[in-house]
Amino acid sequence: MPEAVIDLRGLSKRYGTFTAVAGFDLQVGAGEIFALLGPNGAGKTTTLRMLMGVLQPSGGTARINGLDCGADRAVIQREVGYLPDEPVFYDYLTGREIVHFVGEMRGYSRTEVTRRALPLWDRLQLAGDLDEYAVNYSHGMKKKLAAVCALLHAPPVLILDEPTNGLDPLTTRTMHEIIRERSAAGACVLFSTHLLDQAEKLCDRVGILHKGRLVAVGRLSELRANLAANSTLEEIFFSVTEDADRGAAP
Repeated sequence: MPEAVIDLRGLSKRYGTFTAVAGFDLQVGAGEIFALLGPNGAGKTTTLRMLMGVLQPSGGTARINGLDCGADRAVIQREVGYLPDEPVFYDYLTGREIVHFVGEMRGYSRTEVTRRALPLWDRLQLAGDLDEYAVNYSHGMKKKLAAVCALLHAPPVLILDEPTNGLDPLTTRTMHEIIRERSAAGACVLFSTHLLDQAEKLCDRVGILHKGRLVAVGRLSELRANLAANSTLEEIFFSVTEDADRGAAP
């Protein structure tokens, strides 16, 4: 594996007596596409929010390119392209105004923002809705707008929370193409998903989160070691999580 860009060591998050993330290690390298898999409540979003400095860990460390994700939160948020699962925008700004605001906050002129955003608007089929207020955007439209904002500065690290949630099949395919292109350009891509078929097609490696624990990490060929050689990711997922439940039973 390439040298780690994303480096988690003993990362944990607790809320009182509830453990959302149970102290795991994970490293993701430059040019790698890594999927964090698990159902709702497995700890995926909590992990990504700790990476972005939105949440502080209860234990362990989270680093991106050597920077502490909590202490260096402002730098992390400037350099990383982050796509949340539920994007939130000012209701009465248009899509165009939001993209220009984000770009100008990154130091680009309005002309440069438009130059960078134009191919993204077109590819994600958002160009016809740019002058509509965000309050009128559907979830899928907000997801596309947030993707444009995340990709605008061609970041070396992408952290994507359920990146295709709410997207139609055509836009989903486009999002996959963009992820592959960014990886081929050397970007480190970490995304969460509960859609196992998409992860199987897209990723170099996967990690399976189950009840806050990272119960398996590896390439599909590695995770198939104890199963049939042609096992699907879905079969691997259920096998691993069932084994984890048996191991946790008293």
